[in-house]
Amino acid sequence: MKPVWFEDYAEGLVLEVGSQEVVEAEVLEFCRRYDPQPFHVDSEAAARSIFGGLITSGFHTCALMMRMLADHYLSPETSLGSPGLDELRWLLPVRPGDRLSLRLTVVEAKPSRSKPDRGLVRTRIEVLNQTGAPVMTLTAMTMSLRKPA
Repeated sequence: MKPVWFEDYAEGLVLEVGSQEVVEAEVLEFCRRYDPQPFHVDSEAAARSIFGGLITSGFHTCALMMRMLADHYLSPETSLGSPGLDELRWLLPVRPGDRLSLRLTVVEAKPSRSKPDRGLVRTRIEVLNQTGAPVMTLTAMTMSLRKPA
């Protein structure tokens, strides 16, 4: 992947990227460690739950989203991290066997007022399942280096 500079994140840009399968063994490993609610870690209990079967943690979905962002959107040479995210919503359960992808929309790109070597990019992120339905949405702010003069 070639470097993607702040100037490359044009407001209104829409990208659809990534493809990540939700693997049951990874669901169980993540959820047993970080979110051990019965509908995440016990197939029988999950079948009796309001979800009718095993689902992964929303935070596992966040981790899968982050991997796709790192692989397909954030440039290793120019990304300076993130001061945070807003409006995180889990809309649909994510199940083992689902295939997730991202729809990214650059909402705002503005140069930093205090640090002229960088800019701030606000991106609307939709995590989509294999049918194209959004399962999670959020808005992320990232910092990126500007092209050298």
